[in-house]
Amino acid sequence: MDITYKPYIDPEFESLIERINPPRVCIDNDTFPDCTLVKVDSANKQGMLLDMVQVLTDLDLIISKSYISSDGGWLMDVFHVIDQQGNKVTEQSLLCYIQEGICTSTRASKGVKQNTGLEEASQEALTGRMVLEMTGIDRPGLISEMSAVLAGLGCHISNAVAWTHNRRVACIINVDDGSDHGPITDPCRVAHVQAQLENVVGAHHYKDEPRSLRLCPPAASQTHRERRLHQIMAAEGDYEESCSCCGGTNDDIYGYEKWREGQSKRCNRTHVQIENCRKMGYSLVSVRSKDRPKLLFDTLCALMDLQYVVSHAAISSEGSFAIQEYYLRHKNGGTLDSESEKRMVIRCLIAATERRASHGLRLEIRTKNRTGLLSDVSRIFRENGLSITRAEIGIRGEKAIGTFYVKDVYDDDVSPRTLEIVRREVGGTIIVGNNSPSGASPGASFSGMRGSSSSNSGIEECPRLSFGSLLWAQLERLSNNFRPIKS
Repeated sequence: MDITYKPYIDPEFESLIERINPPRVCIDNDTFPDCTLVKVDSANKQGMLLDMVQVLTDLDLIISKSYISSDGGWLMDVFHVIDQQGNKVTEQSLLCYIQEGICTSTRASKGVKQNTGLEEASQEALTGRMVLEMTGIDRPGLISEMSAVLAGLGCHISNAVAWTHNRRVACIINVDDGSDHGPITDPCRVAHVQAQLENVVGAHHYKDEPRSLRLCPPAASQTHRERRLHQIMAAEGDYEESCSCCGGTNDDIYGYEKWREGQSKRCNRTHVQIENCRKMGYSLVSVRSKDRPKLLFDTLCALMDLQYVVSHAAISSEGSFAIQEYYLRHKNGGTLDSESEKRMVIRCLIAATERRASHGLRLEIRTKNRTGLLSDVSRIFRENGLSITRAEIGIRGEKAIGTFYVKDVYDDDVSPRTLEIVRREVGGTIIVGNNSPSGASPGASFSGMRGSSSSNSGIEECPRLSFGSLLWAQLERLSNNFRPIKS
């Protein structure tokens, strides 16, 4: 019998570099008059870049420019950050939150356990006990039917997010018991809920059409839910229908010119070009697209899930368009050599940048929270000829706050009369947004979320509100949990 001896490695040794050289986060509000600089240097590990970007985007902050360098086991990253109104970040509690959050994310990436208020706030923001993940072919009324089934079974939807892309839909819904808002622990009830939802999802599917639905406890997955949406949509192959004319390799010498020509014709599609820098041992991936919030996060999600390591990157904007350039290698150290691999990367990046793209009119609804609310709202949309293309629902105190992107099922503009009917039937306050490019404000990364005027009482205009802003309510409580960060 062969006996194999392996060297013993103390588990504490893995965090030795962290203890010797703790991450340093410097927040600079003096260098530039129009943005806040967030500078990070730390020992590097796979996934840290995405974790840091996630901290900033979860607070609804916009990264207008970034420089990334992480070769040789050490990273030095700089992020130019502004808020949703295009202003510098000056609130002291928020600055401490950013600093603590990034340091926590770097330690978590290295496997160093921390106990800070940041994780506690995230857990409080996502209060649902049971997690429902669903993907399938999109059709009008699907979300309405699913939420109606959950309401009929006595389940309360505490949070939900849904995306549609290339005729497919993906959603993650946090549900709990409607009677006491506690966890659903009865296995028989869980199985019954899943069976009823599967009947709804599969009602209009052909046998060969992709679909999946599963209920699982929150502990089954700790993945950030927006990254999880990218993963489950990619698993269903939504990238396969990405426009091939929006990508190119180093042989496509006219790729950039084609993209520029497309922008002059108001084409908002994404263009990806790949070149190999053989002397440096990198592949250069250039992504040019319409600028919007969370674009950097979405792109990094795709690259991470494709097992690529970003060594250097430069992110900037040119007018209303974003330019991202990544010098990367595969996790095994190789570059993108085969044409099939390049085509795969191009399609996945195009899909990642377009999944979150807003199609339709943005409606923000604030009303008193109750069981069955999403079922009622989606039913009202459906009865008035509106289809949901993207949705995000959360709870703040006794209020439910939902952001819906809706369009007319016949692709017509949503009429003011329809909006007034929806407002009257839903109740509460409805905030109407305008997604036209001309509505974007300079310097605000062109979120395209400025309010449009309305003369109807109860229909207001307001700056963009999204689920990330729910974390802001935790800042005052978290300020008592901050500790000095070693420099």
